[in-house]
Amino acid sequence: MEIIKVNNLNVSYGNKLILKNLSMPFIKNKITAIIGPSGCGKSTFLTTLNLMLEEYDGKYNGEILFKDKDIKAYDKDEIRKMIGMVFQKPTPFPLSIYKNMTYAPIYYGVRDKQELRNLVESNLKKVGLFEEVSNELNMSAMKLSGGQQQRLSIARALTVEPEVLLLDEPCSALDIKNTAIIEEMLLELSKEYTIIIVTHNLSQAKRISDYVAFVLDGELIEYGHTNEVFYNPQDKRTKEYLDGIYG
Repeated sequence: MEIIKVNNLNVSYGNKLILKNLSMPFIKNKITAIIGPSGCGKSTFLTTLNLMLEEYDGKYNGEILFKDKDIKAYDKDEIRKMIGMVFQKPTPFPLSIYKNMTYAPIYYGVRDKQELRNLVESNLKKVGLFEEVSNELNMSAMKLSGGQQQRLSIARALTVEPEVLLLDEPCSALDIKNTAIIEEMLLELSKEYTIIIVTHNLSQAKRISDYVAFVLDGELIEYGHTNEVFYNPQDKRTKEYLDGIYG
C-alpha cells in the first residue's frame, strides 16, 4: 500500500533546477533508502516531502500525494506532524531530556502530565534510550553522547505520532556501534512507521531497506526492491555507482 506517491516532481532554488521529473511510490511500513552521489538532490528531495523545502526558499511543481491527498491541501503543521524529519547532525534542544521529549506534544496541545510522562517513556523505549537515561531525565540533552543525541532526536520526532519518518544521513557522524544500534532500531520502528532514509552508506542501504531509489544529477535512475537494484541493476549508471566507479 502506497502512503506517499510522487508524480513528475521538479524542484528548484531560484533558477537552478535541482530535481527533474521524479516519480516514485513509498510503501507503508517499509524502509526506502535513497542513494546517490553527493550533490545529486537526495536531501532536497527529502525536505520536499513534508514542505520543509519552502523554509529554504525552494519551490516545486508536480504532485506529492500523502494518503491519496495532495500535501498542499494539508496545513503545514499538520503535514510536518504526520511526516516527521530527523537531520544528519543530531539536533537536541539546549533543554533537559524531558523537555526535549515534551516540547512537540505540548505545542500540539497535550497538557496532561501523566500523558506527557507516558509519551516520554514509551518513545525513549522505542529507541532503546530509556534505560540509559531514566534517572537523568532532567539532565541537559547536550550532555548525551552523539549516538544518544541522535536517538533522542528520533524519539522526539516520534512523540507526535507521525506516520512517516524522514531520515537524512542519520548515522554519518556515528561510530560502528551506534550505527548498528540505530539500524536495529529502524528495522523495529518500520513495523509501526514508514521510513525514508537518505544514506551514502551502500552497505547500510543493503542491510536495512526494502526498496532503493538511485538518484543521479537530480534524476531518478532506478527504483525497485533492494535486492533487485543491488544484484540485478537495470541501468548501467546504477551498476557503475554500486561498483564504486563514481560517486
